[in-house]
Amino acid sequence: MSKKNDIQLLRINYLRGPNIWTYRSCLEVWLDLGELEDHPSHQLPGLNERLCSWLPNLVEHHCGVGERGGFLQRLQEGTWCGHVLEHVVIELLNLAGMPTGFGQTRSTSQRGVYRMVFRARDEQVARAALREGHALLMAAINDERFDVQAAVARLRDTIDDCYLGPSTAAIVAAATERRIPHIRLNDGNLVQLGHGAKQRRIWTAETDRTSAIAEGIARDKDLTKTLLQAVGVPVPHGVVAKSAEAAWEAAQDLGLPVVVKPSDGNHGRGVTLDLKTEQDVHAAFALAETEGSEVLVERCIPGNEHRLLVVGGKVVAAARGESAWVHGDGKHSVQQLIDQQINTDPRRGLTEDFPLNRVTPEEDPVVLLELQRQNLSPSSVPAHGQRVLIQRNGNVAIDCTAEVHPEVAHAVGLAARTVGLDIAGIDLVCEDIGKPLQEQGGAIVEVNAGPGLLMHLKPAEGVPQPVGQAIVDHLFAEDESGRIPIVGVTGTNSPNGTTPIARLVAWLLHLHGKQVGLACHAGLFLGPRQVEKQVKRPFDAAHRLLMNRRVDAVVAENDASSILNDGLAYDRCLVGVVTDLNLNDQLHHHDVREQAQLFKVLRTQVDVVLPEGAAVLNAEDEQVASMAELCDGEVIFYSCNEQAAPLVAHRHGEGRAVVLRTGQAWLLGPEGEVVGANVDSLLRRYAAAGLSCEAPAVLAAVASAWALGISPELIAAGLETFIPAA
Repeated sequence: MSKKNDIQLLRINYLRGPNIWTYRSCLEVWLDLGELEDHPSHQLPGLNERLCSWLPNLVEHHCGVGERGGFLQRLQEGTWCGHVLEHVVIELLNLAGMPTGFGQTRSTSQRGVYRMVFRARDEQVARAALREGHALLMAAINDERFDVQAAVARLRDTIDDCYLGPSTAAIVAAATERRIPHIRLNDGNLVQLGHGAKQRRIWTAETDRTSAIAEGIARDKDLTKTLLQAVGVPVPHGVVAKSAEAAWEAAQDLGLPVVVKPSDGNHGRGVTLDLKTEQDVHAAFALAETEGSEVLVERCIPGNEHRLLVVGGKVVAAARGESAWVHGDGKHSVQQLIDQQINTDPRRGLTEDFPLNRVTPEEDPVVLLELQRQNLSPSSVPAHGQRVLIQRNGNVAIDCTAEVHPEVAHAVGLAARTVGLDIAGIDLVCEDIGKPLQEQGGAIVEVNAGPGLLMHLKPAEGVPQPVGQAIVDHLFAEDESGRIPIVGVTGTNSPNGTTPIARLVAWLLHLHGKQVGLACHAGLFLGPRQVEKQVKRPFDAAHRLLMNRRVDAVVAENDASSILNDGLAYDRCLVGVVTDLNLNDQLHHHDVREQAQLFKVLRTQVDVVLPEGAAVLNAEDEQVASMAELCDGEVIFYSCNEQAAPLVAHRHGEGRAVVLRTGQAWLLGPEGEVVGANVDSLLRRYAAAGLSCEAPAVLAAVASAWALGISPELIAAGLETFIPAA
C-alpha cells in the first residue's frame, strides 16, 4: 500500500464553556481527510491490528454501539479516520491520567472535511493529546514505528505542567459535585469558586480566609511554639542556636537525643532527628542553616510522625508516617538497595500523583546525613542482614483518621486556631494517636499553612478522606451555591434583538438594588458606568464580570458566532432569552447554513437554564417556542400577538406570558393579569434619540425582569425612567 498523506488539521478551536457539543469545555478540530475519505478503517491493511496492539484498552470504548467492544466493532465494519482519531486521542488522555469519555465526529457540507471534538479540561493538554494522537494514527495507517509509552509520558508531563495539582483538583471536584461553578485565574492553582460577589478563592489548600499574619506565624516555628505553649498545647522544649557550638550546648541542656531544624523551613527540609553526638549535631546545624534564617534545637519526642488536617477548627483527616529502611545483602550498594527495596513500591513516584516520594539520596541532604551517621554513603555495600535507616520522617501516608483521640483532636484544633489558620497541616509526634498527648509525652512539632492534601486523598494504606469536600463545606454553607443571578440573551442583534433587551434588563436589575455587570454589543458596563465602548469577544467580557467581586448580577449578550467560537462564559444561568433564528453569512464560517443548524447553536442558552430559573422565548417564532421542552426550569413566552399558537397552549397550561395590549405590556400568570409597563412611551423615546427598538424587545425585557422576581410596579417605573443611549 502506498503511503497516505497526513490528515490535515484545518482549524483548532478551544470551546471554553457550554457549546453545541457539551456543557463543558472541549477542543473542536476541523479535519480534512484528503485521500483517506475514500479509505475507511477496514480498507487500510493492518490498521486495526496495529491500533489494538498499541492501544489495547480501545476495547473499553463503547462508541455509538453502547457496549464494551463497540468501537472495535466499528473499526472492523469500517469507519472514517476522523472518528478513529477521536478515539485515539481519548485513549491517550486516559493513559496519561486524565480520564476522558466524551467525543464526537461529524461530517460537514464539504466532502472529506469533518468536525471532531473531545472533552478538554485544559487547552494545552488537549492540543498536546491531539498532536500525539495525530502522529500515532498516521504511523498506524502507514505501518510505521511509534513509541506509545514515550507519547504518553510526554502527555503526562504536559498535564503535570499545565493542569491543576491534585490538592486543588480535589477541591474543585468537590465544588463541582455541589454545582458550585469555578474559574481558573492563572496557569497555576489559583481558582475562583463561585461568581461575582458570591465567590471564594483558593490557592492549593489556602483560601481567601487564610490570614497573611497566620501564615507568617506558621513560618516562624519558634514563635509558633511560644504561642502554642501559652495556650496549653504540648510542644517540645527547645531554643534558637546561633552556631554549631551553641547547638551542641543546647542539646546537652535539653537532654539527648535532640532534633535540629530550620526555624522557617517547610516540607521537612533540613530537619534531622534523634541526634545524640556532637558530630551529628554540628552536621545537622550546617544542614538546617542552609534551609532557614535561624536554627532550632529541640528535645526529640519519641514516637511516630503524624499529619492532621484541620479545616475550620476541626480535624478532617489524619495520616501516620513510618521510617524507611533497607536490608543489606553483602552485594549491593545502599543506592541499589534503595532502588530495589524502597523505590520499587508502586506507591512511590516523582509526581504529585503518588502518595510517597521516590528516595534519591544525592538530592536529599538529610538522607546523606542519616547515612553518614551510620558511617555509610550511597555507594557503601552493607553487610548481609545489616539494617540501614534511610529516612526517619517524610513518609506520612498511612490513614489513621478513625483512630484520633478526641483530646488529640481538641489540641490540634486549638493549635490551628491559635496560629489563626482556617486550613492547617498539624505535625505531631506520639506513640499512639488514640491516646491523649500529655499521657504519652507526645507533642505538636509544627503548624503548616497551605498543607498538601495528597496523603489524605491517596493514602499508601487506609481509606481516602473527602478533604476536598471538607474545604468546600468550610467555604460555602449548605444552602450556598456561590451563584449570582445571570441573564443570558441570544438571538440576532436587530431592532427587535438582543442589545436593547440586555440594556433594559440590566437597568431594571440596577433599580432592584443589584450591582449589575452588563456585557453587550454596546460595551461593557458596571452599573450605569460604561467601562469599555466595544466588546470584541462576548465570552471574555462576561468572564471579566463573573470575576468581579463587586458584581452580584450579570447580563450577557451572546450571538450565535460567540457560542460557536467560545461557548458560553457561564455554566448555568437564572434566565435565558432567545429571540429569533435569523441566519446570516457570518455563520457560514462554522458551516451553519440552515435554521435547523442554528437551532442547535442557540438552544445552548436554554440548555443551561437552572431548574429554579426560566427561559424567556419568543412565541411568534415557532422554532424558538419549541425550545421550551429543552428547559430545566420555567418558561415564559412573550409576543405582540396574543393569539400565537404556542402562547395560547402555554396559557392553557397555566404558564406565564407577557403580551402587548394597546401599547402596554401585560403580565399574564396563573394568579391573574397585571399591567407591567408602557411600551409605546419607551419606543417613542428611542425614536426621539434616533435609536432603533421595537416592541418585542421590550416585552422580552419585561418577561426577563418578571422571571427575576422584580415586581410589576418596579418594572413599569423602570421603563418610564430608562434613558435610551447608543
